[in-house]
Amino acid sequence: MTYDVAVEKLLALGHELHLTPAAKFDLDHMRVLLAALGNPERRFASVLIAGTNGKGSTAATLASILSAAGFRTGLYTSPHLVRINERIAINGEEISEPEFAEIHQRVDDASQQLVREKKLPWHPSFFETLTAMAFEYFASAGAEIAVLEVGMGGRLDATNVSEPLLSVITDVALDHQKFLGNTIAEIAREKAGIIRANGVLVTLPQHPEANDVIGRVAQERNARGVSAVPYMPPVSPGSEWPVAGGQWSERQVLPPTGHQPPATGYPLQVLGETMTVDSPLRGRHQLRNLALAIAAAVELNQFGFKVTPEHIARGIRETRWPGRLQLIERDGQQYLLDVAHNPAGAWALRSALSTYFDGRPLVFVFAALRDKNIAEMADILFPLAERIVATTVQNPRAASPEEIALTAARTGAEIVCRPAPAEALRTAKELAGCKALVVVTGSIYLVGEALQAFGAPR
Repeated sequence: MTYDVAVEKLLALGHELHLTPAAKFDLDHMRVLLAALGNPERRFASVLIAGTNGKGSTAATLASILSAAGFRTGLYTSPHLVRINERIAINGEEISEPEFAEIHQRVDDASQQLVREKKLPWHPSFFETLTAMAFEYFASAGAEIAVLEVGMGGRLDATNVSEPLLSVITDVALDHQKFLGNTIAEIAREKAGIIRANGVLVTLPQHPEANDVIGRVAQERNARGVSAVPYMPPVSPGSEWPVAGGQWSERQVLPPTGHQPPATGYPLQVLGETMTVDSPLRGRHQLRNLALAIAAAVELNQFGFKVTPEHIARGIRETRWPGRLQLIERDGQQYLLDVAHNPAGAWALRSALSTYFDGRPLVFVFAALRDKNIAEMADILFPLAERIVATTVQNPRAASPEEIALTAARTGAEIVCRPAPAEALRTAKELAGCKALVVVTGSIYLVGEALQAFGAPR
């Protein structure tokens, strides 16, 4: 089987659908598939990370720290920006095309055999198949530990068949309500499904409803809670750092302008030593993700994975996680790419724009999936821009430019519709002139297409 055939067969299962054909919500099928493969998920240690926003950044940072400490470290994330291989990597190196094809063949053969034997009623879904591939690859390639990002939710996500050393929960906000629930409490309950009985939970205080649910589940399961608060940067007395990845209420206390950590980094006490946190990831919301990654790395010392402050500092510096407030310059025009695909992400982007680009004219290129809260994202972001270029992406769930314009009409923003991202980027460049910053956001898939258009390394 070639790589292209493997990708084609995967996508035919229903790209990005985490559900089985009959929307059967349980992990039984995943366990049957992994048993047929010899339970590869048991042949390496793991850390499982759930949350609405920040779980990818936290996972990428923690994996980089573990690699810096000398461990052969797998990283499984979703979705991808440009190539599906991005989702499965060891020590920062993506799975190669031949390896991807070979691993897919193994998993697909096992799946088809299970269907023939009536041990499975149908072929595992796209996400189940890809997760099994990640486990099989990490096991066969000798990974010592893998950092696993939950795809959606937690309790019923395919990654949740693993037995992690640590469960990490990042900020919880409203997203995927169709599948996870309509309130913060309901969504938090799904995320809390990754907490293990007598296990270890690493998290940060956040929305009160999420705190309450996560705390109760941890208590019910006798899990030991590890707070990442000690690894937040120092602030002046009386000020607080933002929670929940953005502004979850108008009453939230945000740090005054003078309390931002300097661009060159900030000192932090870790394991009895003072180290400098110097991350390439921009944005105040990333401070929370960094704290979670540091807390998890420190905690892994209890499980035989020796990580020092020097390893943590170097791993943070070397973290690569594209499409998150990524600034690119092409032909004299600056573009800021950010995968803000829900209201909490939009608030984080808005905060970053006011922090780093205050007063600079902005032109937005925006696309979103139809099942996202486009109206609220538009309310948060569109008033900041002089012009909006609405476009669409190659996904069956994508909203059309006209749908975006109609939904966002109440913002009063001047919206131009373009049918494809490449044309939208050209139009935005023309509208920006020589002074405005072009901000590309609203959909992970749009950011991926922009990275491809710019030929930028991911």
